[in-house]
Amino acid sequence: MLLSLTQVSIRYPSTPDTGAVDERSAVDSVSLGLAQGDIGVLIGPSGCGKTSLLRAIAGLEPLASGQISLGGAVLGDAERNVHVAPEMRRIGMVFQDYALFPHLSVAQNVAFGIQGQPAAERQCRVTELLDLVGLGSAAKRAPHQLSGGQQQRIALARALAPAPRLLLLDEPFSSLDVDLRERLAQELRSILKQTGTTALFVTHDQLEAFALGDVIGVMHRGRLEQWDDAYHLYHRPATRFVADFIGHGVFTPARIVEGDGASGPRVRTPLGDLVDVEECPLPAAYPGGECDVLLRADDIVHDDESPVKARIERKAFRGSEFLYTLQLATGERVLAHVPSHHDHRLGEWIGIRAEVDHVVTFAREASGGAYGA
Repeated sequence: MLLSLTQVSIRYPSTPDTGAVDERSAVDSVSLGLAQGDIGVLIGPSGCGKTSLLRAIAGLEPLASGQISLGGAVLGDAERNVHVAPEMRRIGMVFQDYALFPHLSVAQNVAFGIQGQPAAERQCRVTELLDLVGLGSAAKRAPHQLSGGQQQRIALARALAPAPRLLLLDEPFSSLDVDLRERLAQELRSILKQTGTTALFVTHDQLEAFALGDVIGVMHRGRLEQWDDAYHLYHRPATRFVADFIGHGVFTPARIVEGDGASGPRVRTPLGDLVDVEECPLPAAYPGGECDVLLRADDIVHDDESPVKARIERKAFRGSEFLYTLQLATGERVLAHVPSHHDHRLGEWIGIRAEVDHVVTFAREASGGAYGA
């Protein structure tokens, strides 16, 4: 692994109402690895610690515990009191606000971090990077003459100019509109792959994370809940928080029961039994087999012939589809993606069935009641 974090913790002082000085953990015992040339993404709600972790990797935050290494060299080790200065780490960083120098031209901004190189080499590198980000014709322009998306690409070119061992990006698209963010995320991935740059990206936008990341980390309250590819985050969430945070879905009371004859266990839900699924846990996995099953919106199929009916409580138009919020006669709520030409009225009852390829269950929350027999 190029980048390796081992049990990294970061703490900030806090002053409660009592007046006593205390400390709170912004990052708590995070371990992860990022391979050469891979793009990692940290995602999570505001205040979960993702930016603090990025700043610690850059050398801008001291470690309370743990170790950070890059290419086998230790950059920070709390126990051994090692802290390599930020400017000595060969790590580039792209910020939310671009941080371009307004008094310098686009080319001068890109060249800022490579002033020590010979003039000819410097010019060649600037031209190469401006062409790479599609702004070769803007070299002599001032940053304020460019759009937000163009300024972000200039900031990226400037960060890439010194050929950093690792590039860190802290929500660089947060100030841009949704359509532009999605396009730039795809362009950014292409540029990073072309240059073979290893990068770690922070965002709160799941679509950005999925578009960019080879590996994605979901953070919650300072802890790394899961560090995995997008497919496994969605279909194999390691914790209840990841299951709830990624995608659209609900947890429904269920019971795992033994199958009949040669069939394996099945999960009994308000929409019927989920059967013939290899990943189905054994009934003994939970007391009495009682659990909560994750039903995502794409697990619920609109089927007028189904005996299971649900009433439409809410619907959100998404272009090619609606996201329906549905209530079953038994009171449980589920979500469903329905093609937008199936434009049913609020309050209407429609038939639905479950098609679950990946059964994901968790321990029953205290508020959930027993289900099935």
